[in-house]
Amino acid sequence: MKKIIFTIVIAFAILFTGLQSFSQLSSLKIDSLMQEAITKLKVAGAAVAVVKDGRVIHLKGYGFSSIDTKQPTTEFTNFQIASNSKAFTTAALSILVDEGKIKWDDKVKDYIPEFKMYNAYVTDNFNIVDLLTHRSGLALGAGDLTFIPDGTDFTVKDITTIFQNFKPVSAFRTKYNYDNLLYIIAGEVIKRVSKMSFEDFIQKRIFQPLNMNNSFIGDSLINEIKNLATPHSTATGTLKTINRFNIGMIGPAGGIYSNVHDMSKWMIMQLNKGKYGNDLKFSLFSTANSAKMWTIQTVLPNYVSERYNTHFNGYGLGWFLNDVKGNLVAMHTGGLPGMLSQVTLVPDLNLGIVVLTNTESGGGSLAFAVSRAITDSYFGLDDAHWIDNRARNLMKNVSNVDEVTKKVWEKVDSMQHTKIKNEDYMGMYEDKWFGKMEVFMKGKQLWIKSLRSPKLNGPMYFYNANTFAIKWEYQDMNCDAFATFSVKEKGKAQSFNMKGISPSIDFSFDFGDLNLIRVK
Repeated sequence: MKKIIFTIVIAFAILFTGLQSFSQLSSLKIDSLMQEAITKLKVAGAAVAVVKDGRVIHLKGYGFSSIDTKQPTTEFTNFQIASNSKAFTTAALSILVDEGKIKWDDKVKDYIPEFKMYNAYVTDNFNIVDLLTHRSGLALGAGDLTFIPDGTDFTVKDITTIFQNFKPVSAFRTKYNYDNLLYIIAGEVIKRVSKMSFEDFIQKRIFQPLNMNNSFIGDSLINEIKNLATPHSTATGTLKTINRFNIGMIGPAGGIYSNVHDMSKWMIMQLNKGKYGNDLKFSLFSTANSAKMWTIQTVLPNYVSERYNTHFNGYGLGWFLNDVKGNLVAMHTGGLPGMLSQVTLVPDLNLGIVVLTNTESGGGSLAFAVSRAITDSYFGLDDAHWIDNRARNLMKNVSNVDEVTKKVWEKVDSMQHTKIKNEDYMGMYEDKWFGKMEVFMKGKQLWIKSLRSPKLNGPMYFYNANTFAIKWEYQDMNCDAFATFSVKEKGKAQSFNMKGISPSIDFSFDFGDLNLIRVK
């Protein structure tokens, strides 16, 4: 008996020692991973937090919040977390459901009577869950040109009725296509039900209870925040700072600024299924709604992996959901120009990881690689060298994109002496939801500009037939486009359509949804 007890004591001692050394090794390994990733993926700065069993076990910033000022990144450096804001929107709705002010299957039009979709049936049956699950039937990123590039004049009022102008690409509730605008509508539901702005609701009902004291939404506090990450881009081949994206109306879809110190509190609350505070005395939302948010609503293809033994893949309410080695994983990424983020939760292991970065496009690769390396270590998997893997893929993608775009502009250069009748293309054109774009002469150069999205303006260069290549003055993202005109025989252009030049253009530049028709 004594021998058995002694053996058990020794076993626990070894286990405890192992856990302690693993914790130290894990933190040192994260330091090493981050330094390696910043170098190999050409990232200006990043920050990471890891929480385990209700405690923060790693919290640190790396690199620079700006390569111009050389201000170091810390755990308190605020980043735009972009689409990781969506989980805050679903949490806010969960609070209202718990309070009996709304139900998940309530119809959107009951709260926003002017809300219209592409047909009467979908309008009449569109419920709150449909706002959050990317199954509307609309195309990927439909209508995102209303907010990207930033500085447009579109408002939430415009968004409530804009969907009637889009053609569905699938039957209602049958197919996943990521959508941002419907989260803006979700924010409007929160506003109308709570009688306070979306920003105030998140601040008072989520940030304050969780003591996320340095987090905020939108642009109003920008000038008051000293420790703020500057976005960077490597689109030109060298790392440089770019302009910060103005949030405008997209708060519910991607408007939160936060840091890994505050996000660690958010993750601990999520892993505790809504409970927070000393001894978990308080609940932000119920365990029932925690389960609701982590239940697949829209099924996604399951990419079977022997390494991870995955069985399912889908989208819940503000979270991507799959399984790894028999464990549920809730994850989401976020991206705005020069800002990338990733939050990964493994509830069965009581593990959470957040990575925030300030560089496009290497930041997304860094967030993925570091998050995957950390979770792999907890799943007992071998080192898959994710950073090298991402670096190779990134290099290959950049090379492919450069090859395509280089050929386009080489052809443009070869056609520069081709004589065309500029007056045949000049004039005002209008799309039923995006508004007017004008083609005109600026000096001796044919030019195009959007009247509602001022940053979409730039010279048009002849490419072939009735197609022109547009070099936007806005270059914070790779979004140059083709414009192909429909021309009457021996007459003026009557309309034109657009598409991105780069194969890696962000899906939010939904130029393909535009049908611009000449107007007087």
